Amino acid sequence: MGALGTHLATYPAGSSRKKFSNIEPKGDDMKHRVLIADDDESARAGVAALLTAWGYEVDEAVDGKEALDRAQTFSPAVVIADLKMPGLDGLALLKPLSELNPNAVVILLTGHATVETAVSAMRDGAYDYLTKPVDPQRLRVVLDKAVERAEVQKEVTLLRRQLKQSRGFGALLGVGPAMQEVYRLIDLAATSSAPVLLTGETGTGKELVARTIHQMSNRAKGPFVAVNCSAIPETLLESELFGHEKGAFTGALERRAGYFELADSGTIFLDEITEMSPSLQAKYLRVLQDGVIRRLGGKAETKVDIRVMAATNRDAAEAVRDKAFREDLYYRVNVLAISLPPLRRRLEDVPLLVEAFISEFNEKYERQVKSVDDATMTRLLEHSWPGNIRELRNIIERSVVTCEGDLISPQCLPFRTVATDKPERADAVLLPLGTTLEQGERELILRTLESVNNNKTRAAAILGTTPKTLHNKTRRWRSESGQIAS
Repeated sequence: MGALGTHLATYPAGSSRKKFSNIEPKGDDMKHRVLIADDDESARAGVAALLTAWGYEVDEAVDGKEALDRAQTFSPAVVIADLKMPGLDGLALLKPLSELNPNAVVILLTGHATVETAVSAMRDGAYDYLTKPVDPQRLRVVLDKAVERAEVQKEVTLLRRQLKQSRGFGALLGVGPAMQEVYRLIDLAATSSAPVLLTGETGTGKELVARTIHQMSNRAKGPFVAVNCSAIPETLLESELFGHEKGAFTGALERRAGYFELADSGTIFLDEITEMSPSLQAKYLRVLQDGVIRRLGGKAETKVDIRVMAATNRDAAEAVRDKAFREDLYYRVNVLAISLPPLRRRLEDVPLLVEAFISEFNEKYERQVKSVDDATMTRLLEHSWPGNIRELRNIIERSVVTCEGDLISPQCLPFRTVATDKPERADAVLLPLGTTLEQGERELILRTLESVNNNKTRAAAILGTTPKTLHNKTRRWRSESGQIAS
């Protein structure tokens, strides 16, 4: 009778066929719902009995068509479907089920498993497949992991829904085209395991973006380890990243795992990566290439499964030209590049950010501040924001604490925002002394393209050149920065 057949002797056919479609889920119960679709009543009842005993809510269907009908009201986290059923079989069920319930995870059952069957099932979206007769121990392991996958997919769906809203996601608020492009790239990065390089000025939210990508990826249940390479002394950074063996150096009293090991099965985020020494960059490159690390003072190699994201507030391509950053490492980490705009170039987002920060600090400090007055908002929009979002957040926190009324007035702001600093106009390009002609030309062209939504014809007319010239220049810059030319 097989592994499952012995168990079925305790549960006569049809004895455990409980229907739960009229029961509303409560809280986390949603993740415990499993739908079984199989035209073999005895096999279906046996699997249902096992799952019920394990604490899952179970519903049953005799074929793929009924499974779709049940899925609409039962909302299962996992669907266990027989590969061969009359009418709509297990493979044919995958696509319409994913459209109906994109978070549901599908496990296929088959009595005639082949490599071709497995490849086809996985390619079409099945999570896993099991052969009949089903081994209960194997079923439980696969089912537990499938439920965990369903939880992750549900969380990812919620995050993506938030990202597609006009106001953004969490502190990543923004309604302008610059942030909409960032959201698009976050969504793209979350669907792959490719390395990501985040660039942008200090305070633009690079670590927040990295965490968001991690939370939306299939590694969300794994650790997220953030390391600021510039904050750790060079003499300690290697030990912190790779770990060390007992006695590797004075004070190494015991073996210690490094950040790469701590990030195993998850994501490691290396901030200010261009501040690494050349020798350490070489060792880091090997981790990217081979997926192995060697602790300081050790001989054995340890395999690690990590997704790498890195960030810098420097021009990484310029650091390569200055020999401060290895070219081969640059191309390794710069598979997908996301550039975060400075706050002074997205002033339309300041009111949204102010509202979010006031709400955050009202809750933290038990205050009742409603908003900022018109004069204060004018001051905030005129400020040049050298510290970007981090600076704005700090100013709003201080203002919520010190404000005596329910509106933040200019008197609540730090002196530097009230002073007559010279704001950068939205239509101006300000270049610091020391900027080369090539750098100035590049900044002018990119700012002009940004102002006309990348319309090269309009930008060329403004700059007094031709669209072909702009195309050639931007293509060369993308090539130099490691992006695919288009």
